This record gives sequence, structure tokens and C-alpha cells, in this order.
Amino acid sequence: MGTTEHKVIFTPSGIRATAQDGQSVYDVALAAGVDILSICGGKGLCRRCQIEFEPGDYSKFGVKVEEGHLSPWTDSEEKAAKRGDLKPGRRLACRAQVLGDVVVEVPGDARHQVSSISKDSTGFDTELNPAIKLFMVKLPVPELDDNPSDTEALIAALREFGVETQIEHRPLAKLQPILAQNERELIAVVRDNKWIIDVWPPAPFDAYGAAIDIGSTSVALYLYDLTNGALVHQASAMNPQIRYGEDLMSRVSYVMMNKGGEERLTEEIRKQIAAMLETARAKLELGPNQILEVVLVGNPIMHHLFLGLNPVELGQAPFTLAVKDWFEAPAWRFDLGISETARISMLPLVGGHVGADTTGAYLTQLDVMTGRSVLLVDIGTNAEIVLSHGGRVAACSSPTGPAFEGAEISAGVRATPGAIERVRIDRETFQPSFKVIGSDEWLSDADPDIAEKRVVGICGSGIFEVMVELASAGLINEGGLFQPEAAPHRFVQEGQGWKYLLLDRPENPLYVKQTDVRAVQLAKAALAAGVNLLVDFLECPGFDEVLLAGAFGTHLDSKYVADIGIIPFASAGQIRSVGNAAGMGAAMALYNQAEKARIIEAVKHIIKVETATEPKFQDYFVAAMKFPTAPKQEGDATTGRGRRSGMRSRGR
Repeated sequence: MGTTEHKVIFTPSGIRATAQDGQSVYDVALAAGVDILSICGGKGLCRRCQIEFEPGDYSKFGVKVEEGHLSPWTDSEEKAAKRGDLKPGRRLACRAQVLGDVVVEVPGDARHQVSSISKDSTGFDTELNPAIKLFMVKLPVPELDDNPSDTEALIAALREFGVETQIEHRPLAKLQPILAQNERELIAVVRDNKWIIDVWPPAPFDAYGAAIDIGSTSVALYLYDLTNGALVHQASAMNPQIRYGEDLMSRVSYVMMNKGGEERLTEEIRKQIAAMLETARAKLELGPNQILEVVLVGNPIMHHLFLGLNPVELGQAPFTLAVKDWFEAPAWRFDLGISETARISMLPLVGGHVGADTTGAYLTQLDVMTGRSVLLVDIGTNAEIVLSHGGRVAACSSPTGPAFEGAEISAGVRATPGAIERVRIDRETFQPSFKVIGSDEWLSDADPDIAEKRVVGICGSGIFEVMVELASAGLINEGGLFQPEAAPHRFVQEGQGWKYLLLDRPENPLYVKQTDVRAVQLAKAALAAGVNLLVDFLECPGFDEVLLAGAFGTHLDSKYVADIGIIPFASAGQIRSVGNAAGMGAAMALYNQAEKARIIEAVKHIIKVETATEPKFQDYFVAAMKFPTAPKQEGDATTGRGRRSGMRSRGR
């Protein structure tokens, strides 16, 4: 007589499987590829493989399920229910045996989270395979004639999971007390499938890891449950180093001019990250030893300062890095306030001023860029640019300065509520209108209640748009000089030049000055020159796609990016934002060891192009100073000294 077989339908996945009579639901799920949690290998110890089972007529699946189609409750399940570990109406998949056709629900908290992580417009799909894994085991009771050490017994138990391990010092002192108090059960915390770094009591604890993007302006943190893959907390904060300098070079200058300056900047960023980690830990009510992996990215200067390395060599040619490979160290050396067994890791750098933030972004876009002509740009105080074409990849950095972030702009502010982020100028009346962060309403100084509106200045995306609008309306010429005769009522003379009135109000009117235009020209020209050098180097005739990385790129309208002329030859349809790709690259390396290996290998094949030594850089720089949508320069219009009749007085 043949073995009796039964139908098993798993929901919500809809996966159908066949079970042998008496086979556990867990074994059936494992064989069928059903996503179900377990850290004990189906031994009934971890109580995570929970399922929901309800008898009834399931016409959708063509099966009728009766109470006796699963085996009766076991002692393990009774014990778990009494302790509150097994929710009402649930069974443990590893204890429940299939005795007839069944439909079982795998609830959300018993499944790995979908391994697609997104922030803004960035997303990726990767397998959950972190460096930290938990294994729940039950060790045999020792006897006089069979008495291995408890460490040997633990290593043997872990060998059943296919991992060959060694134990570190910290778990040794905890091992026997935990075994004695928990009927020889424990959770082994294993790193890199090799090192037992800790042991925990057999409670429902998970391990956590953080991905951190250290930007020159802000710090972003993403905390993940490494057992099920869930993003459980995210936060951002200002980089406290900003008080020592708006841009990277000013911070290097601070270090050069102030003894112990590098130590002060290092302390500032470590304290900020420690505070963010503590806030996350407290909010989630985690134990002090549950955050065990931290993967960081940052530009080369942020990278070096976090590691406690003096960045002065990056302030002068040839911009030599102290280290550029993937780097790991015990977290306790960095005073982050997390477990002494935790580890910090930093993604590799390309070289010079192309840092780990760029390699993180590149990791998220590797599949998109491979075999195609794709430009990846992180617009910041130092633009980092990567181009793939013809099976090769090249990268460079370009010193754009802080103008795009609102610094060096007379009315410039950071992206905060009340900051102008969208601008339009009417082509007939030259009346400007704008939107501010925190409101969907279009505003202008023609509104009777404009004085009551909160308008604090203009942020990066607004700066892009006002420059393009001024050019397209003919209020600045191709060379960036104001044309006040085109709209006398919107210009005010200042010294020998002019300024454009963006917001007319009794107190604190907002202007765009000639110096603002020039600051944006310098920034956009530097970026465009870098792009041109990479295009020349790889002989790339055009782009399949242009990807804007970073939080700033998320807020840019692709039309204005194309029209301002920072990306030569690119149309609006080719440009899209990929959000905080640097932080997501750190998350990918945290999430999956294979991604870590992938970026380590990929970075070896990126060719670094040094803009500082390229003769053509200056030629491209000068050419890119022009505003593509502005009228061509003609005669005296280039002087910016139009007729004064009808224009506003200097006293405004």
C-alpha cells in the first residue's frame, strides 16, 4: 500500500504542496519554499514558526478541512501558550503534523519581511542573508561517560545547521548560567557563520543592525530587524560638524588651523550617531546587546573623521586616502553605546574625493548600470559622478560648493518649512509665484495676505528653478547677467549691478542677486565639466539614463535639471531620482553578505578620473557657465546695465 498524501495550501502566498501523512507543516513549508520564520531548525524551541488553522469548506481551493486534519496539540505548544509565546488560535508549524487536507495561514509576524527596502524613490530587492544569525538550540544533558564541554556541545549543535563555529570570550562566562537556568536551551548569536559572539536566554529576542549615511549636512539612520528583515526605525539629524564649516573643505581648513580639530569633529559625529542609536533602542525597547551590526557610508572626509583619521591629506593634491578598502572594527572603539560585541563596517571608497557614499549608491544601481550607458550623480557640496558605458565604469568628483544647498545664496536657506522650493515667472508680466515647503498653495507678492505667510528664504530646489525661470523669461542672458530693462518693475539697482525682486513685502523682501547667479553658475559648471570628462574618457555618445542620488536630488524637477545645463546632452525624460541611494547601499550590505562581496569586487573595476589634472576641465567649465534657455548675448545687454527709468530705487 502506498503512502497516504494530503494537500496543503499555504496562504497568503497561495503555494500548494503535497504532504506525506504525519509530516510536519514546517517540513512541508520548507520543501515548498514557503516563507516561514525559525531559528531552531524546526525543533520546537524558538516558537517563531506560528501558523493559523481553521477547519471549514474552502471551495476556492477545492478542499474541505476538518479539525482532525492536523495532529493534536503537543506539550511544547501547551507550554508556549501558557508563557504567552503562542497567540490564541495558532499552532507551531514544526509540531503540527499533517493528517489530512489543510489550509494554513502564515501570519505576517511569522514571515520574513519582503526584502524590498525603499526610501523616497529608491528600492532594491535582495535576499535576507545578514552577517548576524540567531540559532536556538537545546544541548544534551551531560553524563559521566559522555561529558563533552558545553562549548563542544554548542558547536556540535550548531553544526547541525551547517555552520562550523568557534566561540569568542564574551559568551564563555554566560554559557553555563544560561544553560542551567533554561533547561539547557539558549540562543547562539553567530557572526559570519563562524564566530559565536554571544549567547542569550531562549526568549523572543531578535538581532538588529543599522545602516547609516553620514552626509556633510545631515545623518540618516535605518534600523533593521536582522531576523525577519523588517525596517523598524528610521531617522535623520543635522550633522553637528556643520558649525565648524558648511562644506567639506572648510572643515578640513578648520582641522588645519586648530590643534586637535580633527578630534573635535570626530567626537561630534560619533556622539550624534550614538544619540540616534540610543533613541532607536529606547523607542523599540531593545536590550543593550541587540544592535550588533552597523554599516556606514560617507564621503571621504566624513569617512575619515568618523574613523578618527586626520583628513588634511584630502585637502591637498594628490588627495591620498588613509584607507579605501572595506573596513571593519569592533564598535566599542567608537563609543556608540551599543553592544561590546557589535561591529562597525564601512563600504569601500573609489579614491580621492569619490567616497563610500558613491559606492553605496552604485551598489543599489549596479543592475541598472551594467551593460548600459548610465550616469549616476550625487549632487552636493562635492558632486560625485559615476558613468557606465561599453562595459567600463569611471568616476570622478567635482567641487560644486554649497550653493545648491542654499549656502552662498543671499536668501538661501536649508530645506525647512517655509523655504521656497518651486518657482514660476509669468512670461508676460514677469510676476513670480512660488510654493514653500509645507504648503501646496502657490503664493506671490500680489496676494493681499502675503505678509501673513511664512516664507523664510529659498532652498536648493527653488534655487534651480528660479535660475531657469529667470533665464527662460529673458531676465538673465546666456552669460548669467541680469537684463533689468526686460522687467524694470522687478529689479532694484545695487551699486553698479542689479538684483531681482522675488518677494516684495514690507519687511524682509527676498531678492536674487547677481552674486547668487554667479554662485550657481560656478556650481553647475563644475558639475557639468566633471560629466564631460567622464563622457570623453569612456567615449560615451549619450546616456540611456541619468540617475540623481541623494536627498537633494529627490526634490529636483527633472525638467529644471535638464534646463539649467548641469548634465550635458540629457533631456528631462532621461533624468530620474533614486533617493538616498547611499544609505540604501549601506542597507543592502547590511542585509545580505553577498551584496557586501559584490560591491567590494565592483569597486575594484571603477576607474578614477582626476578632474584636477585634466587639461580640458577648465574649457568645459567655462562653456558650462552659460544658461541654455536664456537669450543669446547681444551688444550692451551683456553688461547688465539697462535703462534706469522706471526701475526701483536703491533704497528698497
